[in-house]
Amino acid sequence: MPEQPSTKQTESTPASPIIALVHPLDDFYNRSGVPLPPLQQVDGEEVPEPYKRLLVHSSDMTSTLENFYREPVHVRVLSRKQEGNDYFREVVLCTESDSKPVEFGAIKINLVLFPEEAKKQILQEQWPLGRILKDCGVTYSSWPKAFLKLASDRLINTALGLKGAHVLYGRRNTLLNANDQSLAEIIEILPPVESP
Repeated sequence: MPEQPSTKQTESTPASPIIALVHPLDDFYNRSGVPLPPLQQVDGEEVPEPYKRLLVHSSDMTSTLENFYREPVHVRVLSRKQEGNDYFREVVLCTESDSKPVEFGAIKINLVLFPEEAKKQILQEQWPLGRILKDCGVTYSSWPKAFLKLASDRLINTALGLKGAHVLYGRRNTLLNANDQSLAEIIEILPPVESP
């Protein structure tokens, strides 16, 4: 597995590395004609609870959210595009019982690295990637590259069913296969959270 990079913010971090850090979310913002919200990279130790418990780990978010909310989550796709073997989608993960939004995210999936059944389920857009990987027996590891602190904006508020201004937390995560190839690059942003 690649060496974990430092997630400390530098005093003069230029905008372009931050934009690269939130790819593929920036693509969906560009397509919507909306600028990215104010955001910064923070150290994992600076992430407050319960966000730290939900973000600062090396597990997939599907199982982490299902354990936290004590119920399955499903995916609601807001938009998608495909470029060759790269499949991009902007999603909200919601609880199964009442469709409560529990994550807003953007993901770039390298379809060529998945077995046929997993690829088929990904394109059916019914289940989160974490569940598909588990159900299809795909071996993978989770590698959080950075943790994010950001201000909610109209796009995120709409996706998560929020009103007003909120400080949100998220992460940039990479899922790697057994050969350390990138299965998916993911931006995962949580709504305001209280312990269930």
